[in-house]
Amino acid sequence: MGPSSDTGTSLKSVFWGTFVHSTCNEAVQVLEDTAVGVDHEGKIVFIKTGEDVQRVSQEVGFNAADVKQLGKHEFFMPGMVDAHIHASQYSFTGTALDLPLLEWLNTYTFPVEAQFEDPEFAKKIYSQVVRRTLRNGTTTACYFATIYTETTLLLAEIADRVGQRALVGKVCMDRNDGASYYKESTEESMRETDKFITQLLGKGYPLVSPIITPRFAPSCTSPLLEFLGKTAKNNDIHVQSHISENRDEVNLVQQLFPDCKSYTDVYLKHGLLSRKTVMAHACYLSDKELEIFHKTGASIAHCPNSNISLCSGMLDVSRVMKHKVKIGLGTDVAGGYAPSMLDAIRRAIDTSKALTILDPKHQTLTFQEVFRLATLGGSQALSLDDQIGNFAVGKNFDALLVNVSVPDGPIDICNEEDPKVILEKFLNLGDDRNIVEVYVAGRRVVPFDNTS
Repeated sequence: MGPSSDTGTSLKSVFWGTFVHSTCNEAVQVLEDTAVGVDHEGKIVFIKTGEDVQRVSQEVGFNAADVKQLGKHEFFMPGMVDAHIHASQYSFTGTALDLPLLEWLNTYTFPVEAQFEDPEFAKKIYSQVVRRTLRNGTTTACYFATIYTETTLLLAEIADRVGQRALVGKVCMDRNDGASYYKESTEESMRETDKFITQLLGKGYPLVSPIITPRFAPSCTSPLLEFLGKTAKNNDIHVQSHISENRDEVNLVQQLFPDCKSYTDVYLKHGLLSRKTVMAHACYLSDKELEIFHKTGASIAHCPNSNISLCSGMLDVSRVMKHKVKIGLGTDVAGGYAPSMLDAIRRAIDTSKALTILDPKHQTLTFQEVFRLATLGGSQALSLDDQIGNFAVGKNFDALLVNVSVPDGPIDICNEEDPKVILEKFLNLGDDRNIVEVYVAGRRVVPFDNTS
C-alpha cells in the first residue's frame, strides 16, 4: 500500500497508531506507527507509515495536537461484514435450535416473522438488532427482513439513522405449504417488490440499499424467480438467498424443479446469479456448481454457527477458495445463535478443524485467513470491496477501534506481545467490551449518541 500526500480536500480526522487489515496478497498486514487521514465524506485520503507526526502534519496540513493517538494495546481494524443475517429472527436468538432446517422454519421462524406486520413490534426488534450488531463490530450487514414492505422499509430507516451500512431485503415467497398463513400471491410479491425497491431507492440513504430476496428456491415459484432475476438485472441491484443448506432441502429442490440440473441451476436459469449475488450456506455444492459460481461472479456467505446448530452440514471453505469463488462470513441469526461476527470467526475455524479431524489431508484455515473472510472477504462477497473491507486511500473509513486491555475486559496481556498475537487474542477471546469505538464512513457510531 503506497502512501498518499495529496489529500485534495479538508480533513475531518487523523488517527495515529497501529492498523491491522487484509489485502489480496496478505491475510493479515500490520501497519505500525501509521497515520490515516479521513475527510468529511468519510473517505481515507492519506496513509503514512513510520514517519514523524509533526512533519506529516505540516506536509498534509493538519494540527498535530488534533491527532487521535492510539494507546499501547489499541489498534484499528476494518469493520466486519455480516454477509447473511435475518433481522426478523433476532427476538428468538439463542433458543429454538432443536430441529432441522425445514421443521425449524415451520415451527419457530414463520410464526415469529408473521408478527412483523405490526410496526411497533418491528421497530422494537429491528432497533435492537441494528444496535447489537453495530456494538459487536458489524459495520455492514446484509439483512433478510420479512414479506411485509412497510416494516422492511422501517428496518432500512433504522439502519440509516443509527449509522450502519446495510443491504436490506423484503423477503419474497409465494409458496409455503408448511405455514400457509405466511406467504404472498405471485402477483402480490411482484408488486410489493417493485414498491419496496422504488421507495427505498427514493429515500436516498447514503449507506442503505435494497437487495432482491427470494427466501430460497423451495418457497418461490418459477414465475416469481424469473421476475426477481429480471428486476435485479434491470435495476442493477444485489440478490441474496439460500442454497444447499441441508440434504432434505436439496432433495426438495430437485422435486420442485425437475427440469434443473442442480440447486445452482435453478438460480442460474432464472437470472439470479451475478457478481452482486450472495448465497448463504452452500454446504453441498458440487464442483460443477462451484464452477458456475466462479463464472457468474456469485459469492457464498459461510454461516458456520447455523450450519452446526441446525445440524445442516459443514462447508469446506478451502474447497470453495480453490474454485476461486468469493466468500465471506455470516451470523445467520437466528439459525446461528450469536449476533457477533467474532463468533462467526471462531465457529469458522472450529468447522475447519472438525473437517481436518475427519480428513487429516484437509487444509485447516488459519485465524489470519478467517480474519480476512470477516472483513475484506465479506466486502468482496457483497461486491463492495471498492468501497470498504480494508484501509486504502479512496475507500470509506469503516473501522473498529479495539483495546485488548480494556478494564474488566475478557483478555489478559501477560507479556510484550506482537501485534499479530494481540489480534489473535482479540479474535479468540475478545467481545464487545474490547470494541471501544465503531466508525462507519468516517462517522463514529459507537458509543451511541442519544439521537440513535
